Amino acid sequence: MRLFVDTANVKEIYEAAELGVVTGVTTNPSLAAKEGISDPDAYKKTVQEIAKVISGPISVEVVSTEAKDMIEEGLKIADWIDNVWVKIPSTLAGFEAIHKLSDQGINTNQTLCFSTNQAILGAQAGSTVVSPFVGRLDDIAQDGMAMVGEIVEIYRKFPTIKTQVMAASIRHPFHCHQAALMGADISTVPFGIIKKMAEHPLTDKGMELFLNDWYGSK
Repeated sequence: MRLFVDTANVKEIYEAAELGVVTGVTTNPSLAAKEGISDPDAYKKTVQEIAKVISGPISVEVVSTEAKDMIEEGLKIADWIDNVWVKIPSTLAGFEAIHKLSDQGINTNQTLCFSTNQAILGAQAGSTVVSPFVGRLDDIAQDGMAMVGEIVEIYRKFPTIKTQVMAASIRHPFHCHQAALMGADISTVPFGIIKKMAEHPLTDKGMELFLNDWYGSK
């Protein structure tokens, strides 16, 4: 399972790239707003800066709601960088946009997916990747990771489906553990959680013991 970093913070992306553990980036309007990015030109410049750091897929979300507008916006975003995945929501208008953009050779990320049926529609429309939102389903007492497993199972039953599965809305390190067990192709993860994935008290204790033994013997 590949890891993407879920952020619009360029500093975090640099740090994640230095670790050598991430191969892509996902962004969205909410993440951009948190970084003070509030207009399309600033967002475009940020995405282009990210592309200088990460050579893998970079997901950039449309803010339009009508199919025609999503397609037009998606075409513009596709010109920003070579390695973009245009994020399109799991709506009827979104599926039309995914279909039309995919027909033009543009990679798409079906976002805001909250049901297996939506994932089935996205695969039929030609989405490059579907992003089931795990944490937000968990928030309403539904099993988000079970949905990831269902989507993976269905996709693998039909070899003609090329759409990848990217677990999104990851809230803690165990979500990554579960996504890998479910067979997700990718998990997109906040940088803080990537750092937590490296933590373990026994590692810290072992390092302390090793260093005490080494320096104490001098």
